[in-house]
Amino acid sequence: MDLDVFVATHRAEWDRLEALLNRRRRLTGTEVDELVALYQRAATHLSVVRSSAPDPRITGRLSQLVARARSRVTGTRKGSWKDVARFLGQGFPAAVYRSRRWWVPTAVLSIAVGALLAWWVATHPEVQAVLGSDEDLREMTRPGGQYENYYSSHPAASFAAQVWTNNAQAAALCLITGVFLGLPVLYVLYLNMLNLGIGVGLMADAGRLELFIGLLLPHGLIELTAVFVAAGTGLKLGWTVIDPGPRTRRTALAEEGRAALAMAIGLALVLFVAGAIEGFVTPSGLPTWARVGIGVVVELAFLTYVWVLGGRAVRAGETGDVEESGRSAEAPVVA
Repeated sequence: MDLDVFVATHRAEWDRLEALLNRRRRLTGTEVDELVALYQRAATHLSVVRSSAPDPRITGRLSQLVARARSRVTGTRKGSWKDVARFLGQGFPAAVYRSRRWWVPTAVLSIAVGALLAWWVATHPEVQAVLGSDEDLREMTRPGGQYENYYSSHPAASFAAQVWTNNAQAAALCLITGVFLGLPVLYVLYLNMLNLGIGVGLMADAGRLELFIGLLLPHGLIELTAVFVAAGTGLKLGWTVIDPGPRTRRTALAEEGRAALAMAIGLALVLFVAGAIEGFVTPSGLPTWARVGIGVVVELAFLTYVWVLGGRAVRAGETGDVEESGRSAEAPVVA
């Protein structure tokens, strides 16, 4: 495509669109129709320039014009409680459900790795020797030691807030860094499973595994599920870079990135629940069966929420992306 000829041909339309956008008075009906038509043509022109002859100056002007015109045509959208209800009832569970083929295998493989690491630590004294001296390990695993008192060593409210912050950061890291082919996500997963495996292995070797599991399961079920969902979503985003499917790579990354952003908000709420359980339930005086029962009920409630509400929303066409009015305009181009 000859860019100079293309610009000369359509410059008058762009100038007219800019003039309409700069008018302070209310546009007439005829002018509104003209604005919409010019906006649609400018969006098409922008797609053509981007795909055929990307020029920073022309692309910049057209992007600005299209963005301004789109805002003028669609108006400013205000959030409402309906948006919150839609997000919690459809958008978030649909996004989690759609990515289940990524986070469920991630969870299974991660737990397998964690179990293998725990067995390795528990059955190999030379590995324990690398982790610390006999005295240090006894201090961690003895009755009233560091592992047992960890959950009650700080006031419940501040501990819950700290746990929530740390876990939310780990989940956000998985979602954000997934675009780097998912490699940082694998590292975050490995660190989580390594810490878990070391704790389980040391307590198993000390003959106190039952106590440790009783302290871990109440909050750990929903907490690890949230981390696995974030990791699976990050890996899915990384694979989108490699194989965007029938979509253009730009469109695919935009769609999956918006869904990942929504996932981060939803998972922050899930991890808030996990932090509250870890701060108030795990160190409580409730019997082990009651504490573990609370964790199991919360986990089953979340999985039911995802499979029932999320599955229903996906079958109805929900993708977890923002509403169409909030997406960037995509105009078809001729290959």
